[in-house]
Amino acid sequence: VKYMFIFNIKLDGNKASKVLIGIFCVIVLIITFFICYKLIFCSFFKTNDEINTRNVVYDITPQNYTNVLQNVHTNLDKYVGQKVKFSGYIYRLYDFTDEQFVLARNMIISSDFQTVVVGFLCHSTIAKNYEDNSWVEITGTITKGNYNGEIPVIEIESINAIEKPSEEYVYPPDSSFISTSTVI
Repeated sequence: VKYMFIFNIKLDGNKASKVLIGIFCVIVLIITFFICYKLIFCSFFKTNDEINTRNVVYDITPQNYTNVLQNVHTNLDKYVGQKVKFSGYIYRLYDFTDEQFVLARNMIISSDFQTVVVGFLCHSTIAKNYEDNSWVEITGTITKGNYNGEIPVIEIESINAIEKPSEEYVYPPDSSFISTSTVI
């Protein structure tokens, strides 16, 4: 035995369109309210210090080293307060204080392996405990500093001696690195 059900639904086109328009308006209002809430309470009332107090630590690798270095130097204000972690060797210039060094890498600039020293100026009260050319890994916060002009300075929070890595060289920045936010 098979049963067959027949439904007869009578729709009033005028009422149905009013209901659909009403549902659409409610959805648009909810989305608009959510966007306004996010803009007002999540962005406008936060200071730059509050935005950058995240506990996110960005790893700078040999592959992205020079792209990050270039981007931070170019857009310093966007990165002040950002925490970073990376490794390099201690490099000092004659006019540095005992608390300063560049955490450096050698950047290959030609096919016959000519290199130049690149890196971030770092500041630490225990910097003098580390010898030139010794390899270290640091974690620190990007700040504004001054060395022959305004530059980024990494305020070191932790520093550890490491062995020379297998990837000690870096390459010039390329156009593939596109910053989309203040998180590097």
